[in-house]
Amino acid sequence: MEQNPIFMQRCLQLARKGEGYTSPNPMVGAVIVRDNRIIGEGYHRKYGTAHAEVNAIASVKDNALLSESTMYVSLEPCAHHGHTPPCAELIISRGIPRVVVAMTDPNPKVAGRGIEMMRKSGIDVSVGMLAEEAGELNRIFLVNQLQNRPYIILKWAQSKDGFMDHHRTSCEEKPVKISNSITQSIVHKYRTQVQGIIVGTTTALLDNPQLTARKWFGSHPARIVIDRENKIPAASALFDGVAPTIVFTASTPADPNRHEHVKHIVIDFSEDTNIQIIDELFKEKVHSLLIEGGASLLSSFIDREMWDEAYVEKSDQLLLSGIKAPDIQGEITEIKKYLNAFQYHIRAK
Repeated sequence: MEQNPIFMQRCLQLARKGEGYTSPNPMVGAVIVRDNRIIGEGYHRKYGTAHAEVNAIASVKDNALLSESTMYVSLEPCAHHGHTPPCAELIISRGIPRVVVAMTDPNPKVAGRGIEMMRKSGIDVSVGMLAEEAGELNRIFLVNQLQNRPYIILKWAQSKDGFMDHHRTSCEEKPVKISNSITQSIVHKYRTQVQGIIVGTTTALLDNPQLTARKWFGSHPARIVIDRENKIPAASALFDGVAPTIVFTASTPADPNRHEHVKHIVIDFSEDTNIQIIDELFKEKVHSLLIEGGASLLSSFIDREMWDEAYVEKSDQLLLSGIKAPDIQGEITEIKKYLNAFQYHIRAK
C-alpha cells in the first residue's frame, strides 16, 4: 500500500480541533485520499457526536470514489456500539479498500478489534504511521485508559528568587501579582482544556478564587477544593453556581444542599488524601486535572510523583521572602517568553 505521512499529519491537525470538547473520548482526525488527493476529511468535534471517520465519509461528494480510496485515521476505528455505531463497520460497508491507522486504541472495548474486523473483511490495514505523534496528541486519553486515573497537570507562577507569594494570614491582604496579562489569559486557556481544577483550603480562604475560564473561549472546568473542616464561607466565589464544584471534606456539612451544583465527598484524612482524591475524581468522570495551588498541595503531588506535566511561570521580579515555590524535577520540553516572564513546560520523567 502506498502511504504518505503528509495525510496523517493532516489527520492530527484536524484532530486537534476537537481539543477541550471530546473528553472522555480521544481527539481523532480522518482523511480520505484518492489518486494522492484528499476527497474527504473530518474530525471528532464533540463527545457524543459523530466520530472522525463518519464525518470524513459524509464529506465525500461522490460516494463511488470510496471504493478506490485510502482512509488515513489518527486512531484505530472503534468496533463497539457506544453513543455512535462502530466506525469499523461503516468503513467496511462503504467499501473502502485501504486504511492507514496511526495507533491502536488502548480502550479495552476496542484494543485491536477494529483493525481485526477490517482485515477480516479484506481491507488492507497498515498501523504505526506517526504513532508517537498520535500518542502525544492523546496523552490524556492514554493515561485514562491505561492507568485508570485523571491526567494531572501542575501550574504555578513564582518570582525570580523562587517565591509564590508573601506570607499572608487574611484575605484582606492581597496576593502578589506575579503573572502578567498574557500569562493570565494563557492559564485560562489551559482551564478550558481540562475537566477539573483543584486548590487547597488556604488558597480558597485567602484568594477567594473563581477558578473559571472567563478570559478565554471555552467551557469552565469543574471546580474542586479541599475543605477538611468545612471552613470555606458560603458566600465564596467557588459556590456561585457558575460551574459545578466538588468539595473534599472529612464530614458532610450540616446543610449539604445549601448550594446547587456543589457536591461534597467525604474522604479519610488519616490516609493518603491524594490517592483518594484522584480515585474519586476519576469516578466523577474528571479525566484531566489542573492543580493550581497552593504550594503545599502542589508539593504533595510532586513528592508522591503523581503528576504528568507542569507549567511553571518565572517572573523577573524579586520577593526576597515568602511562600517558597515547589521544587520540581522533570524534562523541560519548552520555554516561552511572555513580557517579563518565562514559562517552562515540564514533563514527568
